[in-house]
Amino acid sequence: MNRKQHHVRVLAGLAVMALVAASCGSDSGSSSDTAAPAGTDAAVETTTADTTPADTTPADTTPADTTAPASGGGFIDLAPPTGDPMIVGMVNTEGSPGLDFPEIAASTQAAADFLNEHGGIGNRPVQLEVCKAAGSPETSQACAQELAGKNVELVMLGLDLFPGYDTFTASNIPVTGVLPILPGDYTANALFLGGGNTTTTAAMAGFAVENFGAKTAGIVSADNAGANGTEADLKKALDAAGITYVSIKGGDNETDAGFQGLMRQATADNPDVLFSLYADAGCVGTMRGRVSLGIETPVITTAICSSAEVIDQVGDDAVGWYFIGAQTEREGTPEAADLGAILDSLGYTNSTELGLGALGVTGLLTLASVGNSMADGGVDVTGASLYETLGASDGVVNWPDGNPLACGSVPSIPTICYFTFPIATYLSGDGIQTVPGFEAFDTTPYLP
Repeated sequence: MNRKQHHVRVLAGLAVMALVAASCGSDSGSSSDTAAPAGTDAAVETTTADTTPADTTPADTTPADTTAPASGGGFIDLAPPTGDPMIVGMVNTEGSPGLDFPEIAASTQAAADFLNEHGGIGNRPVQLEVCKAAGSPETSQACAQELAGKNVELVMLGLDLFPGYDTFTASNIPVTGVLPILPGDYTANALFLGGGNTTTTAAMAGFAVENFGAKTAGIVSADNAGANGTEADLKKALDAAGITYVSIKGGDNETDAGFQGLMRQATADNPDVLFSLYADAGCVGTMRGRVSLGIETPVITTAICSSAEVIDQVGDDAVGWYFIGAQTEREGTPEAADLGAILDSLGYTNSTELGLGALGVTGLLTLASVGNSMADGGVDVTGASLYETLGASDGVVNWPDGNPLACGSVPSIPTICYFTFPIATYLSGDGIQTVPGFEAFDTTPYLP
């Protein structure tokens, strides 16, 4: 599959939690109970939710001006930056079993190299300083101290389980992140450009209500720590939306018969919708299992299951699946040209090869687009002023989607900036296409 077909679906961390769960789950303290083979006596949980959706709508979640330029595209037409370098720090977890994400730092560096040829951040070249954590508080704290000693102007967290927020705050270093992971990230002194589980699962529940009028649901997921955390957030969102559910757990890896068993049990009571929290091979197995059993229940999942690797294997078996964070491919746009250049520098042919590295690309180019807008308006671009502008969220949008950012608009999760998701489905002959009316779905009314 060539880059023209798939190089613009970079998802800004919108719905990657399933991949994080699959990467971390089996090595990060999963339950001691072993899930029974699906299709026999897999764990089943049934709940009846309060049918009155919780009132979680914040007072104002709309940026003052959402008619700003669609995004910060067009970098490729800019001349090399001529200002003083901006030193940007990154803490990223690498080198530990089950916690090894070097693609994030590598892709972020490629994005920095691209910006250093095309405009920089507000006409300032980017000097990226990466410190590798090892998935422990001690190594994250050591990285925070190391970066503070390098006089970084801004920190952009990769996947860091235990960020040294206190150290950064004491050193007056603003912190941005690509994806919140643990509960403390949602209330820290930081701003995250991706919403993580909380907003993604709210989008899943909200779409089930608004597109299908769902009152009942089935859930299939692996039984490991990462997937269980995602499932817990989805249950909260379903409870808030007044949707009752049956949850079926399987193994990290299942046979074809196993996946069929999971799908059969989750749809035994003919629910209105089905949620799948599987990733990668699990996407393929659940898609094929649904077709093999003749199940017609629509399935809502994350954008991980819309990847080229999955769709190339399953083809039309993906009909009836809906992907939070995916959208119609864009061709001939400035964003496509920018991303194509970055992919070329890495030797990739499509954006799915970036994996979690897509978070670094979208995060840094979002910061660059904000910085360029500031510079165009005569504002001095520094790490502190960039953070302040991002936090104000007045007409600020993300790259490449151009959806508005609303940092701090939800008091219970003040670090989160991204609440708006595109939602797509698979159409035979047309591939992944945005669902009409869901080009920019606001999740805030469905936050638990």
